[in-house]
Amino acid sequence: MTAHRIIIDTDPGVDDAIAIMLALASDRLKVEALVTVAGNVTVEQTARNACMILELAQRTDIPVHAGCARPIGHTRVSASHVHGVTGMDGPDLPAPTMPVQPRHGVDYLIDAIRDAPRHSLHLVMLGPMTNLAMALIKAPDIAARLRGVVAMGGARCEGGNITPSAEFNFYADPEAADIVLRSGIALTLLPLDVTHQCLTTPARLARLRALPGRCASAAVAMLEASGRFDLNKYGWAGAPLHDPCTIAWLLQPDLFAGRQVNVSISLHDPLTRGMSVVDWWDTTDRPANALFMHDANADGFYDLLTRHLARLP
Repeated sequence: MTAHRIIIDTDPGVDDAIAIMLALASDRLKVEALVTVAGNVTVEQTARNACMILELAQRTDIPVHAGCARPIGHTRVSASHVHGVTGMDGPDLPAPTMPVQPRHGVDYLIDAIRDAPRHSLHLVMLGPMTNLAMALIKAPDIAARLRGVVAMGGARCEGGNITPSAEFNFYADPEAADIVLRSGIALTLLPLDVTHQCLTTPARLARLRALPGRCASAAVAMLEASGRFDLNKYGWAGAPLHDPCTIAWLLQPDLFAGRQVNVSISLHDPLTRGMSVVDWWDTTDRPANALFMHDANADGFYDLLTRHLARLP
């Protein structure tokens, strides 16, 4: 089977790190590059973290390009209160030695999408959509060349996790999310409605803890460190695991269910800025622009994650 080509646009981030590990562990995905963005922490730190993950997994053949340092429309926000000041607090990982590539992440995306055969490349977005939005502004022709975009972002019934109404990735750069949603690209969204079903319960964490290898060990250390915030916040049986749902959808889409709907982004109301307005019941005449997932098979998701992490060094 020919491996499916993907570029991962990311702001590592604990759940980003585990999503990247999941992708690296699959022989069905070919990760072309990691492109980083300011989000959970600064773009300099997300690039450093991306290099650390690749070195941990012994995949320094994959280049890292640093992208945008700030959002399009407002002051940068971060999620260091969840992920720690490094973005990946928990494990004691060595400083990376592999270099960040000199070409800006936005320019890399434009060239990579133009150079790939049409509809051969998926972009997996784990953070704010700033890089792709800027690429679309500079080179609108790339929208028709992508096979699709798979993104963690938004919410319908779950409210927000950074404001009462907005999910973090969309809130961190709502203008960018709006540009991508209006671009015509085939878009699949894994929102909080799905990720809040995928809880890292003690039993699931114990299965990961029993795995061999330094990647699994680092994943557990990160989940334990960041999970304390979510456990205190939500009072659930476990902390939600967001970004790996994007990779799981690529590998096993029947783990999720949703529908084609219109999703719009609130931009101007300070109470709802960054909110994803989901026309679930088709009550407007706005055309569908996203496959919006709503349900997840959490046990199947963690089975997939556990099997794949066991393959890594």
